[in-house]
Amino acid sequence: MDSAGKEREAVQLMAEAEKRVRGSHSFLRGLFGGNTRLEEACEMYTRAANMFKIAKNWSAAGNAFCQAAKLHMQLQSKHDSATSFVDAGNAYKKADPQEAINCLNAAIDIYTDMGRFTIAAKHHITIAEIYEAELVDIEKAIAHYEQAADYYKGEESNRQVVFATSANKCLLKVAAYAAQLEQYQKAIEIYEQVGTSTMDNPLLKYSAKEYFFKAALCHFIVDELNAKLALEKYEEMFPAFTDSRECKLLKKLLEAHEEQNCEAYTEAVKEFDSISRLDQWLTTMLLRIKKSIQGEGDGDLK
Repeated sequence: MDSAGKEREAVQLMAEAEKRVRGSHSFLRGLFGGNTRLEEACEMYTRAANMFKIAKNWSAAGNAFCQAAKLHMQLQSKHDSATSFVDAGNAYKKADPQEAINCLNAAIDIYTDMGRFTIAAKHHITIAEIYEAELVDIEKAIAHYEQAADYYKGEESNRQVVFATSANKCLLKVAAYAAQLEQYQKAIEIYEQVGTSTMDNPLLKYSAKEYFFKAALCHFIVDELNAKLALEKYEEMFPAFTDSRECKLLKKLLEAHEEQNCEAYTEAVKEFDSISRLDQWLTTMLLRIKKSIQGEGDGDLK
């Protein structure tokens, strides 16, 4: 059957499901088999949703999954209701980002009520990603990453490394955005917290240098002396940091900044970039620092 045929069949199933729901509300049906008709309607809505998906009618699919979710809740089937709300959210993601968020929030409410915080955290991340990519609302993305991190932290006692890593991933997103929004103190606290938590872990300690590097850059943007003091602190806390390329770059940048030597600053960045490519975040932060050097030229790093 082609897409148009699937869509026609889905519309018929939706109509049949609605009849079942209306029928379940009658007095006699309520006494004899009302729930059975709701269960049948649930199944029909779900089948219709999947047919709409085949036809790529994402809004209709989302709506059908939503109808199924509401009926599952009426039938006291919380897990099935949450699953249907997630399916609705995934369908709406392709057509209506805000409606996708509404459905995922409905699922999160159910999962948190059931004490399923790890699953709730996963859906907070999905919402954050929608705010990042589709709605471009970074403040709301930050809020959802923070909530996800809190939920993962709450579950750490069961599987320490797995949940700590998941929490850190969310926190690092928050830190990156906080720095972009010039909320440097918030970014510093997170980078230091994550760096400290990873430096004693044999599997994760290699990443600690990156987090201390980013914290130092945030300090540097605010105040050169703060950056020097922070660098000393990080070297003392994590001796392996001293021999890292990141630490050596920071020392060169601090020296160039102190001397107000724009060329030396640019040369140090170019040398680092030739071995480890700078990403957009690092480029932005390094340019902000460079602009504080008197007489810097074109605002470029290379």
